[in-house]
Amino acid sequence: MADREVDFLLIGGFAAAYCAAELRKRGAEGSILLVGREPEPPYERPPLTKEYLRGEAERSDAHVHEAAWYSDNGVELLSGTNVMGLDVEGRTAKLQTKEEVRFERALIATGANVNILRVEGAELEGIHYMRAFGNSDAIGAEAEEADRVVLVGGSYIGCEVAASLKSRGTDCAMVMMEDVAMSTGFGEEVGQWFHDVLTSHGVEIHGGSEVEVFEGDGRVRAVVTKDGTTVEGDVVVVGAGVRPDLMLAERAGIEVDDGIVCDEKLETSVPGIFAAGDVCSWQSVIHGRRLRVEHWDVALQQGHHAARGMMGGTEPYREVPYFFSDLADWASLEYVGPAERWDEVVWRGDSDAGEFSAWYLDGGRVVAALSVGRSEDLMHARRLLESGADVSGQRNALADADSDLGAIG
Repeated sequence: MADREVDFLLIGGFAAAYCAAELRKRGAEGSILLVGREPEPPYERPPLTKEYLRGEAERSDAHVHEAAWYSDNGVELLSGTNVMGLDVEGRTAKLQTKEEVRFERALIATGANVNILRVEGAELEGIHYMRAFGNSDAIGAEAEEADRVVLVGGSYIGCEVAASLKSRGTDCAMVMMEDVAMSTGFGEEVGQWFHDVLTSHGVEIHGGSEVEVFEGDGRVRAVVTKDGTTVEGDVVVVGAGVRPDLMLAERAGIEVDDGIVCDEKLETSVPGIFAAGDVCSWQSVIHGRRLRVEHWDVALQQGHHAARGMMGGTEPYREVPYFFSDLADWASLEYVGPAERWDEVVWRGDSDAGEFSAWYLDGGRVVAALSVGRSEDLMHARRLLESGADVSGQRNALADADSDLGAIG
């Protein structure tokens, strides 16, 4: 027999906090229990590589809600607590505290875990991964004393941390498997623009390089690549991607496949149990395929939508995924998509002046768009992406920064 009962059990952090807020906003009167494994209350992760790492923001600035919000809104918050198991038939959850909680509806938003490099020397001191406040604190403190920091990986984490540390005056080098920074998601043509921003500010980049070994004498002193290049550094930050944390769902018998498999409403294979954020693999009615996206805005929007589903809503999740990234104050990008593939990139604006958008087309249809200094273009990109309009005959207008985007499509 369960120790107690709740109406809504929310498991996770960021997405769960937004789910709780939406439940109350929409008039849900039942009891809400939010259980998160991190010691912090739910918070936003983007500042960890940006303003928080640079010492420009406090921890509390990243919190989703102020401390008093939870009690004021009747949301019980259990931080630093794992959910050890779910019985989906009995509708009970076993907590780390040994308590058993019965629930009516649940959200699983367990996020993701970083990929750990399994190479020789990986246990040396000075090698860090970025996922939580403690990681950002340790990296920031060690970087202040470092001769050079080496970033492993050429995507968001590696590029953002390199820019933040370099802007603080720390010498930085990047070692990445990609030939061009940021090219995994954006392609080499657009990625080269960000690659050049990094190098123009003094970040040394070793592209097309895979880590063979970390060298050191108790503490890391160098990264050696498979082509024999030695990149010296006394602090290393690894950004080798993440993988969804599926253990809880998988053990409970909920369907998983590179994420928790959800329908277009974000409901899992078990009725009344929803997923959101990094773990959610949902059937996108916009894209006509299954998606799983690891980004802040998607977790926020899915937290809201899951709340509506938990209250009986049947509308599909129709938000076009949105991404953003900042390379210190050197460049800020926004992106909608994501594009699985494309056959053409159309540039609009002035890339030399840092005010442009890049439009990804596949078969004449917009599948993604990236903006630097032209946020207003993304409103039209969302519209065209969702409508699936063929814009192949309007390519010149798309490329003309003086044309009316509203007339396209």
